[in-house]
Parts: sequence; C-alpha cells; structure tokens
Amino acid sequence: MTPTEAAPAFFLAVVVILAVVRLVSALAVKVGQPPVVGEMISGVLLGPSLLGLVLPDVQAALFPDTVRTLLYLGGQIGLVIYMFGAGYEFRVGSIKDSARSVAAVSAAGTVVPLALGVGVSVLGASWVGILKPGVSPVVSAAFVGVAIAITAFPMLARIITERGLGSTRFGSLALACGALDDVLAWILLAVVLGMHAGSAGPVVTAIGGGVLFALLVWLVVRRVLVKTMASPRVSESQRILVTAMILFAAAWFTDTIGLYAVFGAFVIGIAFPRGEAADKVLAKMMPLGQIVFLPLFFTYSGLNTRFALLADPNLLLFAVVCVVVAVIGKLGASWGAARLAGEPQPIALRVGVLVNARGLMQLIALNVGLAAGIVSPALFTVLVLVALVTTIMTSSVLGWLDRRDRRKYSADQLPEFLLSAQPAGK
Repeated sequence: MTPTEAAPAFFLAVVVILAVVRLVSALAVKVGQPPVVGEMISGVLLGPSLLGLVLPDVQAALFPDTVRTLLYLGGQIGLVIYMFGAGYEFRVGSIKDSARSVAAVSAAGTVVPLALGVGVSVLGASWVGILKPGVSPVVSAAFVGVAIAITAFPMLARIITERGLGSTRFGSLALACGALDDVLAWILLAVVLGMHAGSAGPVVTAIGGGVLFALLVWLVVRRVLVKTMASPRVSESQRILVTAMILFAAAWFTDTIGLYAVFGAFVIGIAFPRGEAADKVLAKMMPLGQIVFLPLFFTYSGLNTRFALLADPNLLLFAVVCVVVAVIGKLGASWGAARLAGEPQPIALRVGVLVNARGLMQLIALNVGLAAGIVSPALFTVLVLVALVTTIMTSSVLGWLDRRDRRKYSADQLPEFLLSAQPAGK
C-alpha cells in the first residue's frame, strides 16, 4: 500500500475496532469483567480465530499488513500514555514499609513459575511435540519458563484502577510486585534471546541500559520536569509538549534496550512531580490515549492469535495442564511468599490473584519469541490460552473474594482492605 491508500484503510480499521471494543467491553462489564478484558477478547474476535475463520476475505481486507503496522504504532502511543498515568497514580510511599513483602512476592512469583514452566516444557516436548525443530531444548524450556513467569503489568494496572483498588494496600503491593516481576521477566527474556543468538549482548544491554536510564531519570529528567511544572512562565501547552517529548524519549530508550516501552513510561509517571499543574497535563493527555489509542494495542495483539490448533485433543489437554501449572506457580507462590512476609491472609490472597494475570504482556513476549524463531505455532497457541484464562479469572476471583468477605462484616465494620474495592467497571 502507498501512504495515500493506507490512510483510509487505517481509519476504517480504527472505526471497526472501536465499535467492536465498545460492544464487547460493555458485555464484559455485564458479566463482571473489567472493560480491559473486553478489549483483549475483541482483538481475538477480529483476528483469524473468528472473523478470519468466518469471513476471511473481510478480515484480510480490514487488516492488511500495512494497516497492522499502523495499528501497532497507534497502540504503542496509547499504551505509553496509559502507563505514564499509572505511574503517576502509583505512590512509592504506599509500599515504603512493605519492601520485604514486595521483594518476597516478586522473587517467588518469578522463580517458581519459571521453574515450573521449564518442567512443563520438557513434558510437552515428549508428549505433544511443542518444541520447534532446530531450536535448542534448553532455549525452548527457558523461554516457556519466562513466558509463564510474566505478569500483565499494563493490564494489572488497568484492573486496579478500574476497580478502585489503587488506594488499598493489596492494590499498591500488587502493582509494585507486578512492575518488578516484569522487569525481571524481560531481563530473563533478554537472556533467553542471547542464548538463542549465542551472544551476551542483549543481556548486557538490558541491564546496563536499565541502570543508566534510572540514573538519568533521577538525576536529570526529574529536575527538568519539576522546573517545567513549577515555572509560571511555561504555558500549559508547553508543559504538555515537554512531557510528551520526555515520555516518548523514555519509551524509545527502554524499548531499544529490551525492557519494553511500558517501563520507561511507568518510571516517568513515578518521577513526574505532583501538583495542580501536573494534574492538568494528565487531564489533557490521558483521555485520547486511553479511549482511542489503547484499544489498538490490545486489538493488534489479538490479531496474531490463532486457536484452530487446539482442535488436537492432546494439545488441548496439554494447554489445560499449562493453565493449572501457571496458576499454581504464580498465584500460589505469590500468596505463600506474602504470607511468609507477614501479610494478612485476605491481602496475600488478593495480591496473588492480581499478579497471576498474564494478559497481553505474555502475548507480546510470545510474539518476540515467534519473531526470533524460538516458538512453534503449537506452543504459541497454548501460551495464548494461558494468558487469556489467567487474565479473565482475575476479576471473577476478586469479585468472589469481596462478596465472601463482605458477608463476614457489617457495613460499619469493613476492614481496610475492602474499603476501596468496587465491582468491575465501576
């Protein structure tokens, strides 16, 4: 496609996506799921798993390769803006006294599912032949472990904010643990890619670049932002411009070093000064990014999802095993670590439920592995199912826990961990 041909095709695709997303998200809310789950499912429905199966010509006409590239770029804009807002809402002070719990949960929530993922990969290799020919079994096993250890950090942030959990202790803990989990997981993914390529370059780049980025934000960027927001000579439009330039520069840098753009955006959000001027900047930037561009990110990932391979009974059974192992490894290990760190049972259980959501961060990792030639179509399909199931179950289990615990207390005796919890979509 030429640019003049791609533009109208892109606009049409966006209209279709936004219409389907609104419809499916409304239905998701009615059944107790947050709107973000509807956005994730919408992408699957518009992809080869449904639309491509029923109306392949329509699907191909709506989403040719050129349009998919544009959807990816638009989705990245939405994701970066949203994660900037999530970082702004996150309060480091809320977990200052919980460093032990965050470290324990993140360590357990990464190491245990990583080890179980390696084990299930070995099982799958001999059972259903999920490994891709020509790829080292060690590399394949390590990749599966990393994919299962990942938390859907952007989706976790959306679930927490959409349910009004940001001010709760377990919401803050889960967000901090999810961020740390995914930093560790993306570093490990860089290690796996380095193993596959026979080079240590990706690992050195990710770790060294991450340290450099943190130092730059703390020593330079934070001061620039403080002066920009505080100066009466800087107009609101200029503040938005400076913020956007810094935000996209951070996203570029962390994407380039292999830690993914969302972490650069989240860190800038944390470092962003608080105050009336900053609130106005976010009020102008967030709506368009969240309502229009962010659904393109979820839809783009869903367009790469295929479920036809699950018609094989052995592969479907193996997928069920993977789901069970993933839940035990992430939810179970995180809950156990939180309890050992001294967290009360209701908080520990909710933290485990929240970080268990894989969402599209796992899908992104899978697409990275697919592009690198590590993942077979069968393995890709199985791990996509893991991502979907573990994400969809999050709000359902949280809702059930809230209803169960509310029955234990009268309205004027609700414990602190329930005070800000709201039903999905509220």
